Amino acid sequence: MKKKVTIQDIADALGISRNTVSKAINNSDGLADATREKILQKAVEMGYKQFSYFSAVTSVAGNASVAVQQSPGFQGEIALFTTIFVDQSHFASLMLDRFQRELSQLGYTLNTHRVTSDNLRNGTLPITFVPERASAIVCIEVFDKAYADMICSVDLPVLFVDGPVKRLGGQLNADQLYMDNTSEITRFLHQMLDKGYTQFGFLGDPDHCQSFFERYCAFRTTMLLAGQPVNERYIIRDTLPAALTEAFQALEKLPDVFICANDFAAFDALRALEALGKSCPEDVMLCGFDDCAESRISRPPLTTIHIHTQVMAFSAVQLLISRMKAPSLDYRVVHTQTDLIYRDSTAR
Repeated sequence: MKKKVTIQDIADALGISRNTVSKAINNSDGLADATREKILQKAVEMGYKQFSYFSAVTSVAGNASVAVQQSPGFQGEIALFTTIFVDQSHFASLMLDRFQRELSQLGYTLNTHRVTSDNLRNGTLPITFVPERASAIVCIEVFDKAYADMICSVDLPVLFVDGPVKRLGGQLNADQLYMDNTSEITRFLHQMLDKGYTQFGFLGDPDHCQSFFERYCAFRTTMLLAGQPVNERYIIRDTLPAALTEAFQALEKLPDVFICANDFAAFDALRALEALGKSCPEDVMLCGFDDCAESRISRPPLTTIHIHTQVMAFSAVQLLISRMKAPSLDYRVVHTQTDLIYRDSTAR
């Protein structure tokens, strides 16, 4: 059986500390971009688990990417832009795996280009990206509006999987793919209202990305149309455990239910509750979003909203291929189905 690659293995291969490798993989601050890129490329090369879905390793040679070997049916390269390296807990991990396989059957390769903090600050493209070699760009975890607009100005088809907040309206000059962020939150809230619960809150920053914003709007709209007032102190944007602990401690009483912007906000809430000697669902109920693997094994298992990642992958391929075939099509915004899954973090 092939030996599982660890952070220590990567550190040993590069002759650096395990902590430095961990910082690079977890996208922590305090590392030079050049060091981070070297570590991440080594992680991909060695087959570290978080990067197992990459179809090819992108290497830096001056300002150009090393070309991948082209098969006889080669159609072109799809450039994946991301500000993070998506680990297996991220909803997009399974989506990207299927997306890459579907593209490869059509003769396309998927090459990953990390958008660094310098790129965002200066409005520059990743140094590994060569526009002449790419057939299209796919953006994941690219939420800076100015940077997104810059990408849209590149003369290539662009697809955003989630994207910058459109609080003030407007559109991106690109196709956009989202999960349905509204229907199942609305259904969950009405079911809780029908059970007699009246106090609801929201955990997460609505301005983080468009999906978080849509989930927040679903929460506010449902409460408004149900004639149910919202205590503004129950809207908590900072979901780091320490900040949540402080925010919960400042409340005279916790709400009946918190809608969480994603599962990880719910996990942070569980840690904050534990620090205060409180528990879920006895003191407050939680509903997450994503249905990540950890949601099934958390204590308690998390009520959440499941994203159909395979359907998102197929939709992404269809949007991308149709755009490449017909560049003049009107831009499309597509939402794919989601499903509410009840577990022990809420009353049934």
